[in-house]
Amino acid sequence: MGMKKLPATPVTLTIDGYGTGGEGVARLPDGMACFVTGALKGETCSVRLDKVGKSAAWGHAEEVLSPSPARLGADCPYYVNCGGCALRHMTYEEELAFKRQKVEDCLRRIGGCDTHVSAIYGSENTDRYRNKVQFPISGEAVGFYAARTHRVTDVADCLLQPESAARLRRALKKFMSTYQVPAYDERTGRGLLRHLYIRTNRAGESLVCLLVNGKALPHEPELASALRAAEPGLKGVVLGVNETRGNVILGDSYRTLWGDDFLMDEMCGLSFRLSVPSFYQVNTPQAEVLYGLALDCAALTGEETVLDLYCGIGTITLCLARKAKRVVGAEVVPQAIEDARENARRNGVGNVEFFCGDAADIARRFAEAGERPDVVTVDPPRKGLAPQVVESIAQMAPRRVVYVSCDPATLARDVKRFSELGYAAQTAAAVDLFPRTAHVESVVLLTRTDQRLTAQ
Repeated sequence: MGMKKLPATPVTLTIDGYGTGGEGVARLPDGMACFVTGALKGETCSVRLDKVGKSAAWGHAEEVLSPSPARLGADCPYYVNCGGCALRHMTYEEELAFKRQKVEDCLRRIGGCDTHVSAIYGSENTDRYRNKVQFPISGEAVGFYAARTHRVTDVADCLLQPESAARLRRALKKFMSTYQVPAYDERTGRGLLRHLYIRTNRAGESLVCLLVNGKALPHEPELASALRAAEPGLKGVVLGVNETRGNVILGDSYRTLWGDDFLMDEMCGLSFRLSVPSFYQVNTPQAEVLYGLALDCAALTGEETVLDLYCGIGTITLCLARKAKRVVGAEVVPQAIEDARENARRNGVGNVEFFCGDAADIARRFAEAGERPDVVTVDPPRKGLAPQVVESIAQMAPRRVVYVSCDPATLARDVKRFSELGYAAQTAAAVDLFPRTAHVESVVLLTRTDQRLTAQ
């Protein structure tokens, strides 16, 4: 059955909720759900339908007939065309309410559990909070993809990024123009510059990586000089080689053009070394809140053995180590494990070990070796945990599993899997690390249920 015919005129709809991306949700006259871009809960809108499927419709608000008190005017000239932000048309209070409800709805609907999301912790800064930016480059545009496309919107200054990112972006554009260095073309596989990657720290210092379709760039010394002149806080310029025909951003090898190939930052009272491919939360003050909640859930007394899967550069691992007897961190990215070991040494933390490998393999090896951690913490990428990781964790039978998630849907799916293996969600909280976007982090505590009690 194909797409239904679109009506020629807009329909008037009342918005009664939000979809997972922050779009308004209404009901068409026949009862079908309709997702409305740019509409807020409680509003009546004139909606132009863009697509009608078998079970849902999609449209955009052509006119807001009765605005919500939570509606804001546009404060960014790129908001309509840029796919970076999704929620700049609503107040921050409305955004936080939407995100808390989103996590709770996923846990109930997908996870099959009635755990209440007790709180959402909002960000003090809703602008200029990101410590990392990855600008795609296409033609003469250096900016962000328009929503649901690979068409790059040229963005002179993004309100989520530090002002240093705008200066470095401008310097790169001038360099490309001066020396006629071509951007990469996804369709043909030709061209050189793919992405401009910038990482910043709390001290205002920056690390730049140019992702390139090749082993080198013409005029590399001039490029390094141009970037240094644009940004006094620049600590290093790195070239990343990415010759694959896909949409993966980072490279498989790196070469330093100038300065350092890493950046130092402070978080949770600890010092961290960050190389280009290493994972690090993009909102440092909010990451401290997130890790504090994870530590509370772990409820450590100093006697525990903890296994930290997807440990990255060891941020959560080192926080846990201050309150545990022994912590083992595991991560698949070799450079991240190098950083993690260096971070442990630098901070004088001796009760940690780090293993490089796939989480499923390491969890299975631990389970087969009869390792019995008291607590397991996980902070997986958006796709969540593979089923065998959940099974291996349950096989180790820790008392507590602390699940840090950036995707409520995959979190809820995994909570359901854990429940089938004897683990119940006890507490849940949300932390907003990504203001003005639809993304949200959450922390769920799962505890082993007493089989004797459940059998009665």
